[in-house]
Amino acid sequence: MRILVLCTGNRCRSQMAHGILQSLDPSLTVCSAGTRPASEVHPLGIKVMKEIDIDISNHYPKSIDQYLGEEWDYVITVCDGAKESCPVFIGNVRRRLHIGFDDPDAFKGSEKEVLPEFRRVRDEIKEKMIEFVNQIKDNHGSNNHPRTN
Repeated sequence: MRILVLCTGNRCRSQMAHGILQSLDPSLTVCSAGTRPASEVHPLGIKVMKEIDIDISNHYPKSIDQYLGEEWDYVITVCDGAKESCPVFIGNVRRRLHIGFDDPDAFKGSEKEVLPEFRRVRDEIKEKMIEFVNQIKDNHGSNNHPRTN
């Protein structure tokens, strides 16, 4: 099963979802990308993922362009549609899902003030990715599709 997780900068949410999905089922092929990739994965994203024993410190932001020629079983967009526009992937995709999350990078303040927001978003992503993986396992081989809300 091939899954591509998309966001604008591929700096926080898509990287966290990527790491969580891969940790839930190592047999999944998971990649993440953005329409305007940032220069690095957010250090606080890396930090809060380490708190749940998922290491994304070797991840780096990638452009959606490098995945256009590939086939994907699922493309999941994770941008919060109310705050920014999610990328549209025009490649060969069996199923597209939107599971939006707040952008933890948008919160301003000291690390002590912002860290709880990174944890909250991480936990929301983990909850939704667990639901998604459970649904694809339950529906494996059937025509049912995961529901996101």
